[in-house]
Amino acid sequence: MFEDILEKLVALGYIGIFITSFAGTTSIVIPIPYVPILLAAALSGKFNPALLALTAGLGSGIGEMVGYAIGRAGRKVIGEKYERRFTALAKIFSKYGAIAIYIFALTPLPDDLIIIPLGLIKYGFWRAFIPCFLGKLSMCTIVAYFGAYASNIVYQLYGEAGVTSTIIAAIALSIVLILLFKIDWEKVLEKYLGEKLS
Repeated sequence: MFEDILEKLVALGYIGIFITSFAGTTSIVIPIPYVPILLAAALSGKFNPALLALTAGLGSGIGEMVGYAIGRAGRKVIGEKYERRFTALAKIFSKYGAIAIYIFALTPLPDDLIIIPLGLIKYGFWRAFIPCFLGKLSMCTIVAYFGAYASNIVYQLYGEAGVTSTIIAAIALSIVLILLFKIDWEKVLEKYLGEKLS
């Protein structure tokens, strides 16, 4: 089955890689394993590694923004009740957000844990997308260029998620969302960063 999917993707070329990477990151909590397909495409020798990495990085970076859009839509449902807390959290992210987004995008950490809250706090789209894309591009570059040497490690890190990892990701996302609403981020901003909302 995997070989059939790979054959069809190779036939579609870079468009197939883009679609796979996009679909692989649009899922919320339950990951779709697009990295093993990317790895297999890199090993097939039918793709330029630089173009393969760029195509997959762009597809997965755009796919992650689906979670961001869900967060923005959720903000409209919540209304202005948590406006000051979200504003304070956005101010914290304006200082430290880019590196956190990049790390989540680069590593096997579940991106939705950070991307959905960014949408909720109305964090700037481009400020979220650019480090996310760069993180995904870095990860895809590693897979494309070094996949042949590290195929077992890459598959273990990014391979198909089991029920346990899906449950853990769902619980972690729930905890992040609860903390987002329960913590008074305005007080955190004032106490630890010595700043006040203007």
